[in-house]
Amino acid sequence: MDWTPVIDSFAGLGPFVVYVGLSLGMIALYAAVYMLATAHDELGQIRRGNPAAAIAFAGSLIGYTLPLAVAAQHSTTLLVFLVWGVVAIVVQVAIYWFFRLLMLRDVSVRIDRGEVAAGILLAAASLAGGIVDAAAMGL
Repeated sequence: MDWTPVIDSFAGLGPFVVYVGLSLGMIALYAAVYMLATAHDELGQIRRGNPAAAIAFAGSLIGYTLPLAVAAQHSTTLLVFLVWGVVAIVVQVAIYWFFRLLMLRDVSVRIDRGEVAAGILLAAASLAGGIVDAAAMGL
């Protein structure tokens, strides 16, 4: 049996580990920045069993991770990947603030009260923004 194709496939293991590690770090950074930027306490609300907070935060995480994945796929260097990861953080935080300014000014209060509709709507805005952000990065 020829093991060459299997052995050759491990050639990409190093870059894989680096990009996954950096991605996890960027996701952690995003979560910290996003939680500081919002007017509600996501983790506190989630720990208290607030589904609206969990839905909104999950939507923002996915909305961030979509463009981060595209950045990993299309970046030619680690620095380019990190720069686009930071751009995606800025975009997601801007989505929250534009949503709060233009659509539902009291979204954080509603999420604190556990209003699932507000959490779903914010999650949808985060996902929509993330999809557009990812598509624009892939150009």
